[in-house]
Amino acid sequence: MNEKMKPKDVEIFLLDNLDFFESRESLVSELKFKHSTSSASSILERQVKKLRDEHKSLINMLSSFIETASVNEDLFNKSKNLTLKILGSRSKEEVILSVQESFQKDFKVDNAILAFYKNDEIEALEKKTGFSFHKGSIHCGSFSKEKMNILFDDQKVSSMVVAAIINEKEICLLMLGSYDRTKYLGDEDTTFIEYIRDILEKKLAA
Repeated sequence: MNEKMKPKDVEIFLLDNLDFFESRESLVSELKFKHSTSSASSILERQVKKLRDEHKSLINMLSSFIETASVNEDLFNKSKNLTLKILGSRSKEEVILSVQESFQKDFKVDNAILAFYKNDEIEALEKKTGFSFHKGSIHCGSFSKEKMNILFDDQKVSSMVVAAIINEKEICLLMLGSYDRTKYLGDEDTTFIEYIRDILEKKLAA
């Protein structure tokens, strides 16, 4: 009497003979698999379903890549336009106008302010808000209404980003306020804000 083959033996055999079904297509169509839904399907049906699922996954991944690329291209173009406006400004007033208009119109920021201060005014502002506006500082998040009202004088601002721009000639703050409390949570990547801050520092120092 022949010894009954174990499932593991069959598995090993098939792995060692991957072309086993190539000349046995009729056998392939007869193979059935039990799903969690208790329905049976052939190996071909399962393979087709697997390929469809993989195709759908690839399409979704590709769509995500395209969407990300589109967003990045849009941000790049807006950033480039803002940079050119800043560098092309012929006065401090033009810089202020370019920055505030660009952030509000192009970047859809609810409240954008570029304000200049004297040393004693910055010190007073630091005491009132509890923020330190030293060179390179960026404050991002949803803070108390009292602090945000001091900077924006706008009751609707619920979260903000504030970047200090300091050089030998000027002290100013780039302040972006959102009416959405979750817009700036404090854990965002500030690379873009740092880039604009550096451009402004170079321009204002010229």
